[in-house]
Amino acid sequence: MNRDTTPEEEAVLVRLWRETPAWRKWELMEDVNRVARELALAGLRRRHPAATPKELRRRLADLLLGPELAAQVYGPMPK
Repeated sequence: MNRDTTPEEEAVLVRLWRETPAWRKWELMEDVNRVARELALAGLRRRHPAATPKELRRRLADLLLGPELAAQVYGPMPK
């Protein structure tokens, strides 16, 4: 499956993933999502240094939902 992982190593990873309780998998995915949002916000802050927190949240919604759906849900981009 992974080009940079030997079949033996991958077998260990698959076994560990299967043995991991569901609650821990949810925690791990929550962490991944949180970090992804933090990185996206950091990128938005860098590209739009004068943006307010409200504008940054709205721009993040554009990234996550797409501009059309974000506009329907959150309204137009704040000025």
